Amino acid sequence: MLKTNHELSSRPAFPLHQRTCEVKVNDPVNSQYRYLVVSAPDELLDCEPGQFFHLLCEPEGDDQPFFRRPMSIYGFDRDRGELSFLYKVTGAGTRSLASLRAGDGLDVVGPLGVGFTLPEDMTHPLLVARGVGLATLAPLARAFRQRGVKTTAICSARSADLLMSVELFEALGVRVIPVTDADGNSGTGAIEALIERLVAEEKVDGLYTCGSKRLTTLLKRVSSSHGIFGEVALEQHMACGVGVCQACVLPFSRDGRTQDLRVCRDGPVFNLTEVL
Repeated sequence: MLKTNHELSSRPAFPLHQRTCEVKVNDPVNSQYRYLVVSAPDELLDCEPGQFFHLLCEPEGDDQPFFRRPMSIYGFDRDRGELSFLYKVTGAGTRSLASLRAGDGLDVVGPLGVGFTLPEDMTHPLLVARGVGLATLAPLARAFRQRGVKTTAICSARSADLLMSVELFEALGVRVIPVTDADGNSGTGAIEALIERLVAEEKVDGLYTCGSKRLTTLLKRVSSSHGIFGEVALEQHMACGVGVCQACVLPFSRDGRTQDLRVCRDGPVFNLTEVL
């Protein structure tokens, strides 16, 4: 029986790595999203697809963010010593991040949480996400392609100009299927029909998603219907990020009963069958 990263993980809770990293790039990608790259020592780059870092957002003008902000890993390059994030500017914390310039320092803690499971015998994973959720799936796409595994990604957005990471996924050799609200093909029914066709005709045998409750519910249904392995990386408000404060606890179905689990420490990646 396949063991998930939850079952295989022996990562200790402590010590945590906290480092001040130099900002190398912090540029806008479009009207909503920014791309942040920082230099990172080796210990920070011992990470897995699906894990996250906790970023310190310094006070900036009227913005006084108190807590760190959890941020999914968009990319990590051990050869270049770089760690990257893709984020949407939505509030005080991310506005603070947006004010960083090349050469500034950024205090980061991580890598944190349990990442995605990559079964050795998987032959055609399907990645499905909307908006910035695709950032979390980018390292997963890279990991599958490094194994030479055929990978397909359904990228969803309100409009074509807000589609994220299409060029990156294509550069990795991932087949990208864009869907948008503007084109009328991003609704649940249309995406479900598309996934069902990919399962029937192209033997998709793995399902991965991030963020969207609507897409998570859809993929859980498809996973259950066809007996396909699937995981989701959940987004949840966090305070400590290491499982102490319990602020991110949600109910899950695990081991035949409902359990309250910490998204930061027990996740953020969970099997689709566990999500309630």
